[in-house]
Amino acid sequence: MQAKDIMTREIITVISTTTVEETAKILSDNKISGLPVVNDSHEVIGIITEGDLVFQQKKVTTPAFIALFDGVLQLGKQRFYDEIKKIAAYKVEDLMTKEVISVQPDTDISDIATLMIEKNINRVPVVDKENKLVGIITRHDIIKHIYNQEGRS
Repeated sequence: MQAKDIMTREIITVISTTTVEETAKILSDNKISGLPVVNDSHEVIGIITEGDLVFQQKKVTTPAFIALFDGVLQLGKQRFYDEIKKIAAYKVEDLMTKEVISVQPDTDISDIATLMIEKNINRVPVVDKENKLVGIITRHDIIKHIYNQEGRS
């Protein structure tokens, strides 16, 4: 069984300039937990999830300082700045995951399940050879597939 056999073909997407508020409404109204972010050519450029939106409610931890010789060294400064940027995000482009793990329509379901577990991801976009979005597979899709296979035995 391959990705094309179980993927959802009618995909709800957003673009990078969609507001975080609009994205939250889309997720809530459609009872989904994540969305591919696409450009004008329908190529996947990111993923935005409920987890990203929840991150905005996170408490910010200020960077630690240590004395070193006659100076002070600030630890975790870049991480602090990255967190502030995400917490203050207004547009999807400031909050989305930009390094997207995707699969092709002919990828085997067992390979997709392994990828999801090893990378701790809940969904993978299915893209064609030009990186254009053609579907999406969630953990739920794989569970439905397994249940339907088991039910036929």
